[in-house]
Amino acid sequence: MKYGYIRVSTKEQNIDRQLTAMYKEGIAQKQIYIDKMSGRDFNRVAYKRMIKRVKKGDEIVIKSIDRLGRNYDEILEQWRYLVREKEVDIRVIDLELL
Repeated sequence: MKYGYIRVSTKEQNIDRQLTAMYKEGIAQKQIYIDKMSGRDFNRVAYKRMIKRVKKGDEIVIKSIDRLGRNYDEILEQWRYLVREKEVDIRVIDLELL
């Protein structure tokens, strides 16, 4: 199964560009998880729901690598957890090598 994850961290950011990218990837609306939050509030409810749902062999698509976390360490921690423990694939649209 293919899932999309979208995160916007400020009120000025808009989800439209990320959402359009997910639709171009063929991801259905019900498979897209969206979090809207400030930099201080990093309680990612939709992300946590998606993580509970994904299974071995599934794919998570994100627009850019920074959607996984606020800093390098957090991004690396989430990447390792998803790939090693959940055994899912991650595809970063803006980094076609990944």
